[in-house]
Amino acid sequence: MVVTLLLASLIFATKTNVMLPLTTVSNSGYLDQNVVNKLSTLKSANIHGVMVDVWWGIAEPSPKSYNFAPYIKLAQECQNRGLKMQCVMSFHQCGGNVGDTCSIPIPSWLPRSGYYYKDQWGHEDLEYLSLSADNVEVHGGRTALQMYADFMTAFRNAMGSLMGSVVDEIQVGVGPCGELRYPGYQMDRWSFPGIGAFQCFDSGMLASLKSAGAAAGHPEWNSPPTDAGGYNSRPYDTNFFNNGQYSDFGKFFLKWYSDSLLEHGRLILTEAKSVFGQCSGVELACKISGIHWWVKHNSRAAEATTGYYLVNGNNWYLDCARMFKSLGVAFDFTCFEMRNHEQDSNAGCGPEDLVYQVLQACSNAGCAVCAENALERYDSGAYNTIVGNCQKGTKVSAFTYLRLTDQLINNGGFFSEFKLLVRKLAGV
Repeated sequence: MVVTLLLASLIFATKTNVMLPLTTVSNSGYLDQNVVNKLSTLKSANIHGVMVDVWWGIAEPSPKSYNFAPYIKLAQECQNRGLKMQCVMSFHQCGGNVGDTCSIPIPSWLPRSGYYYKDQWGHEDLEYLSLSADNVEVHGGRTALQMYADFMTAFRNAMGSLMGSVVDEIQVGVGPCGELRYPGYQMDRWSFPGIGAFQCFDSGMLASLKSAGAAAGHPEWNSPPTDAGGYNSRPYDTNFFNNGQYSDFGKFFLKWYSDSLLEHGRLILTEAKSVFGQCSGVELACKISGIHWWVKHNSRAAEATTGYYLVNGNNWYLDCARMFKSLGVAFDFTCFEMRNHEQDSNAGCGPEDLVYQVLQACSNAGCAVCAENALERYDSGAYNTIVGNCQKGTKVSAFTYLRLTDQLINNGGFFSEFKLLVRKLAGV
């Protein structure tokens, strides 16, 4: 019996990392010493390492001129304390999303129009370059994909021997908030539990849709649906999510929309594998958003506007997990702390159902899984939910806790609960 329990704890053992504050490196490129001073306290909780955003808008102040010095310094401080480091290649803007406490735009030298996702009302979202810019010259003769690859290569070269010895994971940002998704729920236009809006009205996306429609033998399928409501609509109030998505055009459009997103992820992750694949001891991961509202509604509308196609027999999470598996990339998913009964039942919320669906998809695809919580929590109820989700039968290799705060460190009760979480996840 003891041997069985020991084996079970080893099978389900999950290492814990902690996200550092968004402003760990300032807009002017300086490492926050107050964060460094807390690393030893974090280490005392027996965590594995810390996660930090490597902001494109900070680390490449002018084209092909990089400043990774503060990240090198942080890695050295982690090394001195026996901590590992997860580095997020953050090609998105910070500011305007849930949990954002600062403003870090994308590089100021990028053009501010023409290369961004656009909704049907003509609004361009400047959080992240449109996937239609991946292979289009954006600035100085470089495509978006080339700029991402150059940045990652420069980071690898700057970190040198710290790659693998300290930096043991690169999470590759591929969209708003670093997540593989469209900016369907923009915070300056959206409020919970709106279904969001399709983001494919920029010229590049429209050209792609027109080409796909012609290739399918339907040249009339050349524009996105405009009857899918607005950012704050409910699915049952829209024609598209009541009926249209089940039509031939609806099926074609949603498949094109979601496949385009998957291809965008595949292109960037392939570049990342080329850059970091030679670094022994460094794993790759990519984050998927936890769109838990309207999960219990048959339309899955909020996920659809974000790019996740889950009706008409489709399972975007499984398609994504298979793509990640083919590239050796871990599937990072969030909302591991959420419980169904804590959410608005009138919004069709189902975070527990969603986590289970994602874990099943990753298990079926044989894809590695890592996890995060979505909101700041310090209570045993949320922590026990995290542990339970990490032990549902699908191996979760790492859990990254959101995030290091003064509350976590300075409140003795909170920190004791956190240390207990780390021990439970480790199976000890």
